[in-house]
Amino acid sequence: MAPSSSVPLGPGGPIYTPAAGTRTNSLAIVSLVAGIGSFVAHIPVPGFGGFTVALIAVITGFMARGQIRETGEQGMGMATAGMVIGIIHLALLGLLVIALIFAIFVLGAVLFGLHR
Repeated sequence: MAPSSSVPLGPGGPIYTPAAGTRTNSLAIVSLVAGIGSFVAHIPVPGFGGFTVALIAVITGFMARGQIRETGEQGMGMATAGMVIGIIHLALLGLLVIALIFAIFVLGAVLFGLHR
């Protein structure tokens, strides 16, 4: 004779399953970290280090946004923030280069004169 019991044999409640789309896109994280880190990357390699890391932030941000649209993952805000920070950093570097070129010409004109 089989024992009788009032305890259910299977699980009594709902089984936890993570909701679809809760995974954060890894390129979005890379973009945000690279965007923030681009300002610090000038320390080991002045000028070129920050430019390279800012460019990585922009490229991975664009790639992450495309992947997020296709897969429905999380991280659109992080990808956008990384892109924006990278673009701002690149723009600031561009302005700095223009200012340095202008200063070189002005300083050259002052030191060596404009007359022939």
